[in-house]
Amino acid sequence: MADERPILLMVEDDIGLQKQMRWSFDRFNVMFAVDRETALAMLRRHEPQVVTLDLGLPPDADGTSEGFATLQGILAAAPATKVIVLTGQNDRANALKAIALGAYDFFAKPFEAELLGTVIDRAYRLADLERENRELLARQTSETPLDGLLTRDPAMIKLSRQIERLAPTRATVLLLGDSGTGKEVLARALHQLSPRRDKRFVAINCAAIPETLLESELFGHEKGAFTGAVKQTQGKIEVADGGTLFLDEIGDLPLALQAKLLRFLQERTIERIGGRAEITVDVRVVCATHRNLRERIAEGAFREDLFYRLSEIVVTIPPLRERAGDAALLAHAFVQRFARQNGRERLVLGEDALDAIAHHDWPGNVRELENCIKRAVIMADGNTIGAADLGLQPVEDDPPAFNLRQVREEAERQAVLKVMARVDGNVARAADLLGISRPTLYDLLNRFGLR
Repeated sequence: MADERPILLMVEDDIGLQKQMRWSFDRFNVMFAVDRETALAMLRRHEPQVVTLDLGLPPDADGTSEGFATLQGILAAAPATKVIVLTGQNDRANALKAIALGAYDFFAKPFEAELLGTVIDRAYRLADLERENRELLARQTSETPLDGLLTRDPAMIKLSRQIERLAPTRATVLLLGDSGTGKEVLARALHQLSPRRDKRFVAINCAAIPETLLESELFGHEKGAFTGAVKQTQGKIEVADGGTLFLDEIGDLPLALQAKLLRFLQERTIERIGGRAEITVDVRVVCATHRNLRERIAEGAFREDLFYRLSEIVVTIPPLRERAGDAALLAHAFVQRFARQNGRERLVLGEDALDAIAHHDWPGNVRELENCIKRAVIMADGNTIGAADLGLQPVEDDPPAFNLRQVREEAERQAVLKVMARVDGNVARAADLLGISRPTLYDLLNRFGLR
């Protein structure tokens, strides 16, 4: 029968210490390597999550060169491995060097088995959490219907199904939502899932370009049409021919250009500035805005006839604060992405950080969260990101749970969503936090359609 205990690889050439370690850590399947070559061979064969490493290895048993070379070899072959370096009592400089090279932790020899065991147990828990996080993100990437959309929120999943149905059509789509909610992600998804995916996706922010230049950006111009027009230039509409044109912040389009855009939408032809020829353009138009267009119409700042042309289909994107569990889910994903970019792959979110993320309103939505995590990954001192690293206030106490019968099911669903996001999909940890068994949690996940 196969040994189901976790494999613990100990790189140690002292036979006496090997016997002590085997006896002290019999809850693990302890394996020993006495030199770098053996350690790397066993690493490739058995893939242990945790390794303890004595720096004094042959042929440099009295030095540390071989130990450091072994550390670098282990992390090069298996970067997720948690390596605990064993050093001498007064060997602080080498301990710090080991941490700088990527070791998980260090421990002074001679060691107390109970204390070293605690460090090893903690390393296994972190390795398990990181592995489950990688598996979860891989599943989410393969299962999420829209490229770039990471969500477990039922409303967002329903919205993504809407986008799937709309993508193959020619309907003009108006995306409404606060800044930072992911309107361009959905616009790109409409393009990628459409028959136009092989043509251009052209985006233009109507609020970011001065009014004097915006007409030329949209419609193009002929040579000599105005001072500085030294050559004929196609506009964004013409460049997007055959593909998709994304007009972001359409609510800020100047009135003078609204009439010209309306004419294009009605006739699907344009004239470049300074030109007389009508150019036929086949383009799918997707618009987005964070403004209330009906209020803009009442103020006389937006044409009602243009509004009805643009809003053949309206998709409203909920803010991040209304997406149950998505803030924590996205935070985990952003930590992984930015940690990998900055060479800090052992970074994780601490409990106080997850509490703060769950309780923050995120007025800037996903964009604010992304920037917050990016800054924390760069600035965090240790391997754990805390609330302070995020620039958020720690949460003192959680609000009391609802217990009224009529809201019980919704409260359960919200609790399961939030806890699953908090623990990054780890069912065992989620069941512990919720105070239920794993089979009960699986039943809840099935009942709420969260599997």
